[in-house]
Amino acid sequence: MSIIIFLISIIPTVLIIRWMMRRKKEDELYNKSCKSALIRGLISVLPILAVSLIFNLITAVLKLSLLRDAHVLVNQAIYNFVVLALAEEFVKFLSFRQLLNKKYNEYTWADVTAFMVIIGAAFGLVEDIPYAIGASPMVMLVRGFTMGHIGYGFMMGWFYGKSLYTGKKGFAIISFLLPFLLHGLYDFSLSEELIAVNDNFAAIGLSLAALDIVLLVLMIRFFRRSRNKEHYNTPLIVAEKPAEQGNI
Repeated sequence: MSIIIFLISIIPTVLIIRWMMRRKKEDELYNKSCKSALIRGLISVLPILAVSLIFNLITAVLKLSLLRDAHVLVNQAIYNFVVLALAEEFVKFLSFRQLLNKKYNEYTWADVTAFMVIIGAAFGLVEDIPYAIGASPMVMLVRGFTMGHIGYGFMMGWFYGKSLYTGKKGFAIISFLLPFLLHGLYDFSLSEELIAVNDNFAAIGLSLAALDIVLLVLMIRFFRRSRNKEHYNTPLIVAEKPAEQGNI
């Protein structure tokens, strides 16, 4: 029964990936970029584990020195924000930037956003597997239908696309910082250590889960509107070397 619930829970994510990949189904170069984004998202769990291990070792050293007398909540916040959220968002952002640097095609604001949504969705699929082990059906369904990594991916892609369109690097910084901070706050708000202090803090996590749904609505609205908005379909990154199109 758990397997069936898990398969049901990943249906929304699979449908969003399919939607993003079929936005321009006649555009072979766009489809190639989408496939690359999908692969990058699926395998990003490996470098994330490596980066998390490094961050975990650094925090362990800090706990024995500078943070030796720190409150348990300080150590938990560092774990949630740095070891988990920072590692995941950093690797996803790096994979995203590397994809854009390949320059398979003339990327638009909408394209850039779609690529990051795919990366976030693909990583979320892989992450859901270990979380599903021993989890209740309700937890699996909540994770499956809130899709936090897709929401974070949408924010990251949208703000990065805005930075390319406007030429303002500040939006590129926001594209990383905002998903990272929301991700870290979500994990921290649901930690046992924080809830042990006051179980009302769980409301923060529930509010952020609701925000994930709002982000999904905004994402759907964006892609529907983008078809008729010239600035969302203006090439921002122009392919320079067609010979590189065979690379992933």
